[in-house]
Amino acid sequence: MKGNKTTGAILLACSLLIAFIAGKEFKKMREPEPIVKGEGVTQVKMLSEYFPDIKGTNMDTEIYVLKGKEKGGSTLILGGTHGNEPSGLLSAVLFIENAKVDKGTVYVIPRTNNSGYTHNDPQEGSPQRFTIKTKDGDRWFRYGSRATNPLDQWPDPDVYIHASSGQQLSGNETRNINRAYPGRPDGTSTEKAAYAIVQLIKNEKIDMTIDLHEASPEYPVINAIVAHDRAMGIASNTVMNLEFEDVAIGLEPSPVSLRGLTHRELGDFTDTYAILMETANPAQGRLRGKTNEALVVTGVDPTYVKAQKLGRLFVPFDEKGHPLDERVSRHVGSVVELIKVMGENEPEKEIIIENVPTILEIRENGIGNYLNKVTKN
Repeated sequence: MKGNKTTGAILLACSLLIAFIAGKEFKKMREPEPIVKGEGVTQVKMLSEYFPDIKGTNMDTEIYVLKGKEKGGSTLILGGTHGNEPSGLLSAVLFIENAKVDKGTVYVIPRTNNSGYTHNDPQEGSPQRFTIKTKDGDRWFRYGSRATNPLDQWPDPDVYIHASSGQQLSGNETRNINRAYPGRPDGTSTEKAAYAIVQLIKNEKIDMTIDLHEASPEYPVINAIVAHDRAMGIASNTVMNLEFEDVAIGLEPSPVSLRGLTHRELGDFTDTYAILMETANPAQGRLRGKTNEALVVTGVDPTYVKAQKLGRLFVPFDEKGHPLDERVSRHVGSVVELIKVMGENEPEKEIIIENVPTILEIRENGIGNYLNKVTKN
């Protein structure tokens, strides 16, 4: 009997230790990565200022405002719509930590679905974090999920019905913010966040909204700009200009039949020019090999090299892969070009932005060269 009690006590102690470690890791997972305000940031707001119902929830998120001294146009950059598409987050961070705006205003949301950064997609084996080497040491960033955390919105319906159009999708898409626009003030947590972004665009009279995404190498719409009807002029000129810089990029019109996405609903329900961009992220694909931090950062995967040789991909893929530096450079360079073209087409919407690294600089020097030092409190 005494031996059984001892064994039971040991097992209980082990269980409590495991629970403590698991709880600590769970709490750690919900911590946001540090973002260092650059000199160009004039204000940091919360999304809940545009829709108070999300205040105090994981749907609330920071908005970094870079306002020039001279009036001009306005652009909203949406990073982190999907937490497993890291180039969107990193591109937004590069603008926050480097850009200086002389004319007009740039709004940057690095974690559009903040809740998606508090967990991983189940059964994907994804890393919780990845690190970027900088001159001041490593910077860590969250690798999250494409969907709102079930702790913030549950249960999923069998069928998700998009509120304004009646489009029917798989039930788990109810937690995908890029199927929730224009959102609803009395809807789900995800719909409320989408509604708040629409209110931001309307209240601040945002001229152009750019949503930064990634896609798997086997996805047809990749290394591309997807534009709403009204934004096609800006997008087509941008694509042509990028081609002159040897940046191969496709142009896709926003499908009228695919509802809930930024490039459709923001263009339909607001006056903004709505644009979405995709880069090639092998860590997302179904054909990928081992899913780890190295794959996220280097974009190197031998299985995709084989898939390329078999003609299964929609983007070139060799032993160099598609590293995060390349993907971020495409997003950052495209955003700068879109802003420039909008100002050329409509001078009253001109935005003059400086100190943003170029496509070539990011590829040659790496993202880490443009990340600021994190100071501990």
